[in-house]
Amino acid sequence: MARNKLSETKIKTLSTPGIYGDGDGLYLRVQKGGSKNWVFIYRRGDRRNELGLGGYGQGTAPVPLALAREKADVIRQQLARGEDPRGDRVSIKPKTFKDCMDDLLKAKESEWTNDKHADQWVMTLRDYAKPLHDLPIGDIVIGDIKDCLMPHWTERPETAERLRARIQAVIDYGIAHEWRTAGNPARWKGLLEKVMPKRQKLTRGHHAAMAVKDAPEAVAKLRKSKGKAARAVEFLILNANRTAEVRGALWSEFDFEEKLWVIPAARMKKKRIHRIPLCPRSLGILEEMKQKATSDLVFEGAKSGSPISDSMMTKALRAASKDKAVTLHGMRSTFRDWAGDSTDHAREVIEGALAHIEGDATEQAYRRSDAIEKRRALLSDWELYLTKS
Repeated sequence: MARNKLSETKIKTLSTPGIYGDGDGLYLRVQKGGSKNWVFIYRRGDRRNELGLGGYGQGTAPVPLALAREKADVIRQQLARGEDPRGDRVSIKPKTFKDCMDDLLKAKESEWTNDKHADQWVMTLRDYAKPLHDLPIGDIVIGDIKDCLMPHWTERPETAERLRARIQAVIDYGIAHEWRTAGNPARWKGLLEKVMPKRQKLTRGHHAAMAVKDAPEAVAKLRKSKGKAARAVEFLILNANRTAEVRGALWSEFDFEEKLWVIPAARMKKKRIHRIPLCPRSLGILEEMKQKATSDLVFEGAKSGSPISDSMMTKALRAASKDKAVTLHGMRSTFRDWAGDSTDHAREVIEGALAHIEGDATEQAYRRSDAIEKRRALLSDWELYLTKS
């Protein structure tokens, strides 16, 4: 039997009492008084069974067409498994923004070409779109989107635009699965542009880096701060890390006897193990964090078991910096500029410290086995520069 015979438009025009099929057991019953109710009808042997699925457009919990179809699908699955839908009626809650977000992120996993892109999508939606998480996808309105975007709109226009686009993608996902019948309130053209402040011109190009001469002062300010985010940022600067490497750092990755941090290939952008020789200050930070540890994560966020957020680290960095546009990733460029312009360390040692892969397989194997102590000297010099008075 064909499915999806009804539409929201058609349902609203139905006034003649009777029962109207959507297909495969789902029906809309129109009463004499004009009320409309969803029912699922099926047979087991000679017995006809009817299950009520709620009223359409009425009461405190109206059931739209998309939700009625979702409820019907659950019953069909129960029947296919030989279960009795009457014995254990499944309570179906409307799909929330977070439900759609999680489904979309899982569906997009195969599209991402690098961990950074994946991390950006996950972090943006998990942290910045949090005000939308518990809202039913079918009930989100333009005011909800505006309230979510405004805290980032003027100070971080590029981040805000990415957030808006990703929220739009989540809601589109809900629409495609018929969990939402209205349009997409996160659409910019012709919609949000009418109610939001004029969008600032977005900047493109490299991540903003701190001037080398300003780095010691910024690190000194970070050390004075007692916040966990400040410790995470200082640790990132000392070891020239990518943000995700620090946020996901686990205690099991550290060899305190050898004074080494061994990041597994799965957590590295290039999918190769990266060994970092730890300077005294890095070890001191780890010792401080160990005293406060409540999980396997070194830099745990506000929520137990979750890593510290990218936004909190960025906030801590900019609070300590003269340049309020500086980025966490840009600190790798600051390290590279200092090492290349102000030291005699070999280029391959500097690139190795940044986990950049150069040369053929033989060269790479040689460097991995030979350069660890050279990189230890490099990072020790970097620590001395950052702590100069």
